[in-house]
Amino acid sequence: MTATRFLFSAFPLAGIGCVATASAQVIGGAPAPAAQPQSQPASQPLGGPVVPGVCLLSREAIFANAAVGKAASARLAELTRAAQSEVDGQRTPLENEVKALEGQPENAVNKQKREALAVRWQALQQKAVHTSREIEATRAKALERIANEAQPMIAQVYTQKKCGLLFDRGAALGGNFANDLTADVVRALDARIQTISFERERLPVQPAAQQPGVPAQR
Repeated sequence: MTATRFLFSAFPLAGIGCVATASAQVIGGAPAPAAQPQSQPASQPLGGPVVPGVCLLSREAIFANAAVGKAASARLAELTRAAQSEVDGQRTPLENEVKALEGQPENAVNKQKREALAVRWQALQQKAVHTSREIEATRAKALERIANEAQPMIAQVYTQKKCGLLFDRGAALGGNFANDLTADVVRALDARIQTISFERERLPVQPAAQQPGVPAQR
């Protein structure tokens, strides 16, 4: 790929924003009903008796509805906006330089400028990929912390409800959901913790050839 073509190629900055969106959905997205099975046709309701000892839980709903999950989501969105602004602040001057070279004659001086811009542009692409990885690592660590806080609450409610088997609620196609522990776990978690604080994870910078999604220079 020539320097000129590279300068005008698509710049993959959307990944940072996508991480924020995914994080909002996983950590603290729109609240979901605490104990609703997947919808069934009105003419064929699935219910039946409560199965003693068989309980259900939705970790996604815990993260979405618990106060600590919502707080983590808001903080992650804040960190993501800051990261995007950091990259955008370097992208705009490069774009202006690229536009200034449009239509300029193909001489040795302009060729050297275009090649230098291509190198800087690729470096910024690599930074955007690295920043996205840091945001994703931050999201994963926040989720792990919330999961660790929730685990004792899950065990507590599990014992209180005299459960002998626990299933992921999302895997259930229907039935009697009276033994769904999710809402009780959310209440117990809210009583235990309301928020967590964290900063953006900082990862070691990998060589360009090792970074996922970054093409090697040609």
